[in-house]
Amino acid sequence: MSEMRREKLRDFVQSRGFAALGELAQSLEVSESTIRRDLEQLEGDGLVRRTHGGAFWTGEPDTLQVFRTRRDDHWSAKAAIGRTAASLIEDHDTILLDGGSTTYELARQLVGRPLQVVTNSLPVAHLLSTSESIDLVMIGGCVRGRTAVAIGPMADAMLHSINVGKAFLSVAGITERGYFNSNMMLVESEKAMLESTDQAIVVADSSKFGKVSLSRLCGLHEVHTVVTDSNLESKWKEHLELAGAELVLATTSTCAPRSEVKTIHRKQDSASSST
Repeated sequence: MSEMRREKLRDFVQSRGFAALGELAQSLEVSESTIRRDLEQLEGDGLVRRTHGGAFWTGEPDTLQVFRTRRDDHWSAKAAIGRTAASLIEDHDTILLDGGSTTYELARQLVGRPLQVVTNSLPVAHLLSTSESIDLVMIGGCVRGRTAVAIGPMADAMLHSINVGKAFLSVAGITERGYFNSNMMLVESEKAMLESTDQAIVVADSSKFGKVSLSRLCGLHEVHTVVTDSNLESKWKEHLELAGAELVLATTSTCAPRSEVKTIHRKQDSASSST
């Protein structure tokens, strides 16, 4: 019975985007305390986010399940990185989120918060469109099917016309030479994102370090902050320190999210000495 009730609860919240506690109790003909317990379990499954008086849907939309087949052994790290990256965002900030599984985990944490969000990701836009508190701007362009992100000249032109306080970018690889992604058109759009932001922040799990991909986005010194998990090897901490980056390490504990923050003063001469 409880499983059937939670399934109905899940469908109800998903169909509306947000549902109040009272209407959920009335619709399912159970007490509000029962609804709270069910919502707590759904939140633990990453499907909803509880808020005062109700819950927002944060699960994958039925029509845009691009990450379902891409879940891997690093998913708990990505979720932790998303929680920690969300703590770097202040209410009423103007931010940019690119496409990727880690930025999607970050977007889950932002539902219900008062923000202005720019994104080229269809899954992120679909998720955040359920939240009335978010002023959402969708970047247009050619949609890359596998990741459902808009890239190309149209996307780049729009990105060149805006400015955001913080841009959160995902990458496929990080080496001493910088940050990389596997699609050249995607990298061109991400370069436009770098130009549009006051503060570039890379969100990437530790498995991305030491890997190179097809196209280079930028040097290590061109990113203000890197958010990754606590499994990062010490040599990469040293490389980021030399580049003048700020490193934020997220734990994968199931307890309340905590982060270890190591701040390194950015060297004024790093930009001129790097390639």
